[in-house]
Amino acid sequence: MKTPAISVIPPEIRCAQDYELAAQRSMAAPGYAYVAGGSGRDLTVAANLTAFSQWSVYPRVLRDVSGGHTRVTLARQTFLHPILLAPVAFQKLAHPAGEIDTARAARATDSCMVCSTLSSSLLEDVAQAAGPHKWFQLYFQTKREDTRALLARAEAAGYSTIVVTLDASIQVASARAMEAGFRMPADCVAVNLQTTNVGASVELAADDSRIFQGLMRAAPTWPELAWLMAETSLPIWVKGILHPDDALALKAAGVAGIVVSNHGGRSLDGAPASLSVLPAIRAIVGDDFPLLLDGGIRSGTDIFKALALGADAVMVGRLQMYALSVAGALGVAHMIKLLREELEICMSQAGCATLGDIGSGALLCY
Repeated sequence: MKTPAISVIPPEIRCAQDYELAAQRSMAAPGYAYVAGGSGRDLTVAANLTAFSQWSVYPRVLRDVSGGHTRVTLARQTFLHPILLAPVAFQKLAHPAGEIDTARAARATDSCMVCSTLSSSLLEDVAQAAGPHKWFQLYFQTKREDTRALLARAEAAGYSTIVVTLDASIQVASARAMEAGFRMPADCVAVNLQTTNVGASVELAADDSRIFQGLMRAAPTWPELAWLMAETSLPIWVKGILHPDDALALKAAGVAGIVVSNHGGRSLDGAPASLSVLPAIRAIVGDDFPLLLDGGIRSGTDIFKALALGADAVMVGRLQMYALSVAGALGVAHMIKLLREELEICMSQAGCATLGDIGSGALLCY
């Protein structure tokens, strides 16, 4: 990692996506390969990006957008814009301050930060830096008491919403990262899990599968989700949903909202793009059920397309890490500002004064 002593915005940053190229100069090559890569051969990473290019936006004329805004209400909170910082693990890979600088950027831009269970900074320290809008992303632990302890810490720290990730019980390493020789640095540890038995080995019988009876033995199932929902009064969102039937079942189970996501291509390589399944999920859960879209966002126009196809807001993951690596908290704040302005430009040219004006009729598929 090659972090500048003083955080400045490089003059070549003219749009949010420029941070992706700049990060290749600010991060060591193996670390960049890990962040940019997904799992396997990155088929789903590529699909996330391609999905946005299949849609274009209709320009509209003679629309009065002079009273326009980008406000949105989610989980009983009103945000100035629909851009959330996705839960990204081990942010000290990008910058020595890690999640603390990301949290400072969230506070400065009135954005919601979703802190990862696998944060390289204590969740309490992140909460203190983040300001009023903060959610906590939870991974189920092998033992319920460890999951309960994480939940209690998040509640005590002031996180207002719990986002449970369900699609990452098993992950296949990215060939890109392995080929680059990536190794997790010594200072990138899951500090919130240091008191849990994370690395507990599972004894397998001779005919047992290392996958089914091994890695997937502790994967959460419906009873675990029901147990978690009974443990807290905070809203529970579920992240990692791609199939409409799963979305409908989760709505029936009483979750507060869903994040349509393929884990940024870091889970099943070959899964569909998040954007591609979004319309079907919106159709089956109805218009009033909260949905977020995660995966492939690189511009304000991408955000517009996600909202037009059914999302209420979006999460931004890799751009967050790229901007953090380039200029710390200043970079993340600047990236959010650029995304928001790009969204406003797209909205104004499409004749949409508010997020509620954005619909599927604003897009053309080709």
